[in-house]
Amino acid sequence: MFARNISFHLKSNMLSDYTRAFDKDVLPLLRKQNGFKDEIIFAGPGGVDVTAISLWENKSDAETYNTNTYPAVLKTLARFIEGTPKVHTFDVVSSTFEKHAVLA
Repeated sequence: MFARNISFHLKSNMLSDYTRAFDKDVLPLLRKQNGFKDEIIFAGPGGVDVTAISLWENKSDAETYNTNTYPAVLKTLARFIEGTPKVHTFDVVSSTFEKHAVLA
């Protein structure tokens, strides 16, 4: 499994608008991507510092998303975000996600 970790700063009072747009416009795109497994979004106190972690089957699928779809996602969410999101990628070395997904 592979993870993309994106951190960014939301404009003030935009967390609920961002969340709605993500659920309506971005999540359907992610679900269509080969290898996409899950998305987890965290917001810090005040709702302006956000971290989003997406889980992927493998690095290749995540890179394909990054090249082909992520630029459109950034355009969709740009009205909520201040500055440029920072993207970091990781190999997942341990996770309980697979075990929980089987039970669901």
